[in-house]
Amino acid sequence: MANEMNSNVTAHDSVQCPVCFKGFKAATINGHLDVCLLTSATDDSTPPLKKSRITGEVVPSSPTVNKGASSCSSMPGPPSSPVFSLFQTNKSKSSGQSERDGLFTSKQSASSAVNKGLKRGLLNESEPGAAGTENLSSQISAPSGKTSKTLRDLSPRTLLTMDKPLAEMLRPNTLEEYFGQSKVVGQQTLLRSLLDSQEIPSLILWGPPGCGKTTLAHIIASTSKKNGTARFVTLSATSASTNDVREVIKQAQNELRLCKRKTILFIDEIHRFNKSQQDTFLPHVECGTVTLIGATTENPSFQVNSALLSRCRVLVLEKLSVEAMGSILGRAVATLGIRVLGQGPANHKDQEQTNGHEPKIYIEQKALDTIAYLCDGDARAGLNSLQLAVQAQMSLTRPNTLVQDGSSQEILVKEEHAKEGLQRSHILYDKAGEEHYNCISALHKSMRGSHENASLYWLGRMLEGGEDPLYVARRLVRFASEDIGMADPSALPQAVSAFQACHFIGMPECEVILAQCVVYLARAPKSVEIYRAYDNVKACLRNHKGPLPPVPLHLRNAPTRLMKQLGYAKGYKYNPAFSGPVEQEYLPEELEGINFFTWTPSDP
Repeated sequence: MANEMNSNVTAHDSVQCPVCFKGFKAATINGHLDVCLLTSATDDSTPPLKKSRITGEVVPSSPTVNKGASSCSSMPGPPSSPVFSLFQTNKSKSSGQSERDGLFTSKQSASSAVNKGLKRGLLNESEPGAAGTENLSSQISAPSGKTSKTLRDLSPRTLLTMDKPLAEMLRPNTLEEYFGQSKVVGQQTLLRSLLDSQEIPSLILWGPPGCGKTTLAHIIASTSKKNGTARFVTLSATSASTNDVREVIKQAQNELRLCKRKTILFIDEIHRFNKSQQDTFLPHVECGTVTLIGATTENPSFQVNSALLSRCRVLVLEKLSVEAMGSILGRAVATLGIRVLGQGPANHKDQEQTNGHEPKIYIEQKALDTIAYLCDGDARAGLNSLQLAVQAQMSLTRPNTLVQDGSSQEILVKEEHAKEGLQRSHILYDKAGEEHYNCISALHKSMRGSHENASLYWLGRMLEGGEDPLYVARRLVRFASEDIGMADPSALPQAVSAFQACHFIGMPECEVILAQCVVYLARAPKSVEIYRAYDNVKACLRNHKGPLPPVPLHLRNAPTRLMKQLGYAKGYKYNPAFSGPVEQEYLPEELEGINFFTWTPSDP
C-alpha cells in the first residue's frame, strides 16, 4: 500500500508521514504534518491502521489506554514511534502507540512524550490556537487554562485573581502593540523590514529591566509560528546547561536538513553563560544552523564574547519614556475593562462584558500618571503595581453583592493606592556593573564643570543606590589634585578630611560630609597644570629611545669612601649655604632646559 502511494515520489526525496503513512517531498512534509496532526487530534473516529516497521504488515492500532496506564503493556509486537526516527534522541526509548494517542488527549501525556526523547513535540508543531496546544503563541495570547477565551472575554476580577502577573498576561503579540522602542523597531527601520520579511538576523538585545527585550523575542516567536517559517526555542541562561544548548542545536540541524526550516534560539540573561558556554554557539551561528537572540541587562562589551558579538547585531533598547508607559497602562486598563474616572468606557464592549453582580472598577488619571512617572521606565513594575493596587481595592469588596438600589458595587483606585502598589524603594544602580561607572563619571565631569547642583544629584544617585561612600570619597581625593591642584591647595586637605570622616561614622550620617566636599570641589577654581605636567613626564619616559640617562654624579648620595672616590656628590652645591639663587643642573644632560609644563611630547 505504501509503495503504491509513493510511486510518484523519488526514493531520495521521499519522506513518509508518521500519521497517515503517505509519501511527501521533504519541502512539503512539514506543512502536511501540521494539518495531519491537527486533523488526527480532532477526529473522533477510529485511528487509521498503522504499518509495522519490521514486517511491513498493516496491523490495527491498539486501543487508547488510560492516562495512568503504562505505555506498551498491551501492545503486540515492536512499539511504533509517533514521529520519524530522525526526531528521536534514542531509538531504544521510542514511545508506544498509546503515548501517541495520549498526545492528543491531555497535556500531561504530551509533556511525558517529550521527556521520553521526542526531538520535536507534536503539539508545538500544530496550528496556533489549536485546542490543547502548549506552543509559545498560545501562552502569550491567553492565560494558562483559558485558551478558548480572549482576555477581553474575562471579567476584571477573574483576570486579576489569576496566578500570572499582569505583565505576563498582557504581553503583546504584534509590533503594533509594542510601545516605546520606535528607534529600534519603528516604521522604516532596518529591523522592522527584516522582521516583516522573516529575515531575522542573530541579535543581542541590551537594555534595562522591563524595557521589552523578552517581549520583542516573543513577538518574533509569534510571527514565526504563524507563518511557519521557523521554530522558536527558549532557554534561560540561569538554568540551562551546555548539554541543553547542544540538544537544541542537534534538533535545529535535523529540522534544517529534513524540513528546510530554520530555528530561532532565544537565550534570556545570556550574560549568565560563561566564555566556554558562549563559545558553543559560535560555529552554528556562523553557518546559520540557528539564529541566536540573546537578552541581557549588562553591557555586551564586557559580558559577551567578542567573537559572538561579531556574529550578532547589538540592539540597544532604551528605558521606556513616560509617554510610552502611559500607552502601555492605557492598553492594560482597556483590556481589564477598567474605566478612567471622568472618561467614558475604555471600549464599547465594557458594558456588555460587565456582569451585573461584578463591581465596576474606576481609576483616577492621576493614579495612572503616578505609575508612569515612578516606575522608572520599567513596564513590568508599572503593570504589576497597577495589578496590586486594583487587587487591594477589590479585596475590600465582597463578590456578587449589590448595593441597596440593586446596582453593582463601584471600586475607585486612587493615586495613593497606586503609590502603595508601586512602593518604589530602590533606584536602578548596579555597584558592579556599567551604571556604577556611568554615575561616577557623571559626578566627576559635573564637578569639573563647576555645576554644583548636578554634582549633588549624581552623588545622591550613587549613595541612594547603595554605593560604598568610601569609594566616592577616594574619587574626591583624586579629583582634588587632578582638576584643582595648585589653583586651590586646600582642596586636597578637604577631600582627605572627608574620607577620614566617612571612615569614622559611615552611612547614612556621612552623606552630608560627602555633599559638603562635593560642593566645595565644584565651586573651587580649576587647574589641570599638575595633571598635564606629570602626563608629559610619563610620555617622556615612554618615548625615550635607548637606555634611560644616568643620574648626574653631583646629585648622587655618597655615604661610603668608595662612592666618594668614584665622584658621587662631587661638585654638589648645598643650597642653604648660599644667600642667593644657585646655578646648578638637576636634570640629566640629555634633558637640560626641558619644561614639562609647556613641553609637548612627540610621537614615538
